[in-house]
Amino acid sequence: MPPKAKYTREEIVQIALELVSEKGIGALNARNLGTALGTSTRPVFTAFKNMNELIEEVKIAAMHKFEEYASNPTDSEAPAFKGVGMQMILFATEQPKLFQLLYMTENEQSVSFENIFTKLGETSQKCIDFIMRDYGLNKQEAMMLFRSLWLYTFSMGVLIASKVCRYDEEEVSTMLSQQFRAVLGFIKSGKAFEKTPPNMG
Repeated sequence: MPPKAKYTREEIVQIALELVSEKGIGALNARNLGTALGTSTRPVFTAFKNMNELIEEVKIAAMHKFEEYASNPTDSEAPAFKGVGMQMILFATEQPKLFQLLYMTENEQSVSFENIFTKLGETSQKCIDFIMRDYGLNKQEAMMLFRSLWLYTFSMGVLIASKVCRYDEEEVSTMLSQQFRAVLGFIKSGKAFEKTPPNMG
């Protein structure tokens, strides 16, 4: 009969998430987690097959944390899609180690943007719905706008989470608005899906 777990899987994941949030994914090993639990490493390997299984669960928990940010914009007067972008930047500012875990950890192999879109969970589809509703775009246009703004916002998040640059809330708001208007205007012009002439690269 297997030993009774002193901690549930959920409790271990939560403590592991707190450890990563404070010290980064590099600090998540059996010894450090055992110390954080106040036990030996045995409860970890009673609940999980190995550390890789635990790390995957921590990534899922970190994504849920991100979704909490994305679904609770601080500025209720901002357009819904912009509010999500602002929250993504806030997440990078307040939870840099979790942002790094989700978006700055090397994968075994590169994937398409569509794959990333799927992994973003409910947040990504909500953004598409907001864009289509608020700006009268079809799904293809909304996806183009989302991809452009997500890449822009993601880049800002990387700079913030890695402490390369610091932006205050007003700067972030202004920059997101400028980029949004530029891309939306390009889409509305009808030229967004035209093929680029060879001599223009």
